[in-house]
Amino acid sequence: MIENFRHFDVGPDPFGRNWHVDFRWLQTGISIRHADTVDCKFQLERGEDVHEKVIALPLPDLLALCERTKKPISDPWCMKMAAIHLKRMIETDADMDKTLVTMSLEDIERANAELDAMQPVTH
Repeated sequence: MIENFRHFDVGPDPFGRNWHVDFRWLQTGISIRHADTVDCKFQLERGEDVHEKVIALPLPDLLALCERTKKPISDPWCMKMAAIHLKRMIETDADMDKTLVTMSLEDIERANAELDAMQPVTH
């Protein structure tokens, strides 16, 4: 489980490597690449091996999920879902050859469910 979504360790990946991940920024994709997304950039490090990954969350899918779950859209929520997705990518080596990865609606729903499972239940 990720405790600090801004700085965390993931591993091992399928090749036995452990990675340190740092959150860099979050911004709307329209401002940098004319995409209707929320983009989250992370830096992955393993010694001198450094990679950058941008996880894009399509805004229409986020808004649909917000409507269904009655959750407000927020920067922390988006960043956490992107971090969860990146962790899954590293652990499975899925899409690790890409710098920009766009989450599907299924990916967003899975990350949201995992995030919900991490939250303490309050009454």
